[in-house]
Amino acid sequence: MSVKIRFISATADALVLAKVGHPQRDEPLQTSREVFKIDEKDEESLAALFLKPFKNLTGHRFQHHSSLNQHEMNACAAAIFASEDGLLEKGCDIAKRLYSKSNHPNIKSGDLCISLIKDIELNGEMVQGLCILKSESVVPFLSISTRDGDLELHTEQGINPEKIDKGCLILNHLETKGYYVLTFDRSGSESRFWVRDFLGLVPISDSPFLTNKYANMAVAFMEKEKKETPPASDDAPPWDASNAARDAITYFEEKENFNLEEFEEEVLKTPEAKAKFAEHRSQIEEEQGHKLEDKFEISKKDVTKAKKKIRSAMKLDTGVDIKLKPGLAAQPEKVLEHGFDEERKMKFIKIYFNEDLAE
Repeated sequence: MSVKIRFISATADALVLAKVGHPQRDEPLQTSREVFKIDEKDEESLAALFLKPFKNLTGHRFQHHSSLNQHEMNACAAAIFASEDGLLEKGCDIAKRLYSKSNHPNIKSGDLCISLIKDIELNGEMVQGLCILKSESVVPFLSISTRDGDLELHTEQGINPEKIDKGCLILNHLETKGYYVLTFDRSGSESRFWVRDFLGLVPISDSPFLTNKYANMAVAFMEKEKKETPPASDDAPPWDASNAARDAITYFEEKENFNLEEFEEEVLKTPEAKAKFAEHRSQIEEEQGHKLEDKFEISKKDVTKAKKKIRSAMKLDTGVDIKLKPGLAAQPEKVLEHGFDEERKMKFIKIYFNEDLAE
C-alpha cells in the first residue's frame, strides 16, 4: 500500500483540550466545555506545528477482535469525520478513554490536544485528519513585553511543540479497513500502552513496513550474534559484527522480493542461527501483537534506512572511541589494521591517514 502524504495546505481551526491526570493517584480529568476556535491567521501555522512529528512514520490501522463498529476510537473518528459538530462530544470521549487506560504507575499525566485538520493531501486528494497530541511536560520560556514605555522580561511555563511526547493522526482514508493512522511515542518504554491499549492499532503490513522490520531485525540480530559468538580465531577484527550485518543487508539490496526461507539459507545458513532468528522474530511479533509475513516486495528506500543503522563506531575499554563515516564503515579494513601486542598483552588498532583535517 503506497501512500504519499503532504501537509502543505493543511489548516486547523478548532480544538478540544483536556488535562489528563492519573486515576491511581487521584488526579482528575478536566475537559473542554466548548470547542476552542483558532484565529484564522494562526490556522496554517498551528497545523504545521501539530503535523510536523508525523513525517516518515509507518502506517497503522484500528483493529477489533470482533468488529470495527465496536472499536471506540474508530467510532469517535468516524463520528467527527461525518460531522464537525461531533468534535466536542467525541473529543471529550477520547480524553475519557485515555484517562481510563492510564492506570500503569509509569504513565504520566499531561495535556491533551485534539484537533480536526483540513486539507491534508493524500495521494493527490484532500482529506481530513484527526490529530491527537499529548504533552507530559512543560518547559520554561521567556517573553519580552512593553510596559509604561519600557521593556520587561517574563518567565512563563508552556508546551514545547518540538517535544510533544505522544501523538496520533487519523486520516479519513480506508475507513472500512480501520482508517490510515500515523502514531509516535517518544518515551518508547510505554509505547504498548499508547499504541495498543489506548489507540487499539496494528501496523499495516505493506512493503515499507515489512522491509523496515525485517532489515532492522536482521541488522540487530547479526550484530548481536557475532558479538556474543566467540571468534573462530584471535585474528577476527573488532568490526566483524558490523561486517556480518552488512552481509545481511546485501540480501535486501540484491533481491526484489523477500522470502524468509531463502533468507535463512543464504544469510543465516546454520540450523543454530536459524533457530535463534526465529526466536528473535517471535519476540518482535509478541511485542507488537502482530504476525509478520514471510514473503513481500522489498522497499529499497527502507533498506537504505536500515543500512544507516549498522554500527559505525567502536567504543573501546581504554576510553578510546573510533567513529567511521558511512562510506568507510562499509570497508574499514582500507584504513584500519588490527592485531595483538604480545608485550602488552592487549589488542590494538592501527589507523592509516594522509593528513589531519582538524582545524
